[in-house]
Amino acid sequence: MPNRTIPIPQNNSRSRCSATGRTISSCASSARLLIDSVNSDTKVRLVLHVGDIHSGSMPCTGAGLNPIPAGSDPAWNEGIFNLFGQFNDPLVYTPGDNEWTDCHKKKELSSGAPLNELASVRKLFSPNPGYTLGGHKKHVSTQAEEFDRKHPGDAQFVENVMWEHERVVFVTLNLPGSNNDGLSWTAPFTNEPARVAEAAQRTLADIRWLDAAFDRAEEEGAKAVVIGMQADMWDPAALLPGGDGLSNYTIFVHELAQRTVRFGGPVLLINGDSHVFGTDRPLADPNSATGVIHGAQAVPNLTRITVQGSTSAPSEWLRLTVDPHSPQVFSWENVVYCKDPLTSCQ
Repeated sequence: MPNRTIPIPQNNSRSRCSATGRTISSCASSARLLIDSVNSDTKVRLVLHVGDIHSGSMPCTGAGLNPIPAGSDPAWNEGIFNLFGQFNDPLVYTPGDNEWTDCHKKKELSSGAPLNELASVRKLFSPNPGYTLGGHKKHVSTQAEEFDRKHPGDAQFVENVMWEHERVVFVTLNLPGSNNDGLSWTAPFTNEPARVAEAAQRTLADIRWLDAAFDRAEEEGAKAVVIGMQADMWDPAALLPGGDGLSNYTIFVHELAQRTVRFGGPVLLINGDSHVFGTDRPLADPNSATGVIHGAQAVPNLTRITVQGSTSAPSEWLRLTVDPHSPQVFSWENVVYCKDPLTSCQ
């Protein structure tokens, strides 16, 4: 997703962020259109990408494997990294399931070991911990440097970052789809103890980083909080027979609900994963279709946006406007950059 922040006048009361998910993952022509569209908006201040740098039917890189799987694409991620550098402003990226948790799947050609792929993503996309990608680098807080000293293992989560802009605290979390890495890895990558340990450690680290963001918002009197992640934690397709399920998000959703209610101000959750644009208040009514999924308390001040994916027609990026003087703080609109990515962008 795109969202931008470089120096702006201190009296500027409104600024824009650009947000997207599963972008730049289909073809070079549409990627160029996206980059040009975002770069042409002079009010955009930072780009936020919420994961899935390729589709769920494309291969992973085969990182760390010898021999490299025949169907892998070792150069793909580096190509995306280079495209990220073509955005004029700072770019924050949080990983999606397609580029690591799902690499074991046959539909991704059994092209990568999940933990190898995650390590490779971290190394490539976080070359300077505490600084963003993009043409102009921005300093951000990272869990790799500001982890809870009671949990030194949290230092591995360099991808979890936080920053403040226009009296709004922004935070990203590595919380992927596929039921939060809840699906057993398939052969030849089967390793259930490693998968279970990974998911548990990362989820608890995510909760601690979420708490740190809300602590910062409360201490500094922030007007609002924005949370970026890949997982759609209320995806109805995941609950259908044969679906991935959503149970491994429940512990996180309960903490999110508690901290959002305590904070009291607007909280905006931006996710990808299901890749069809939509907005809702998933926890406003505990008896609603989304409210019953995790059994959390009523949360009237949480709004969620699912961003459009690059393979959905039309291809769009989300223009998020932040106005700390407005009671709602946020407004947004979609910007079309490709009418139909599966046929022609013209």
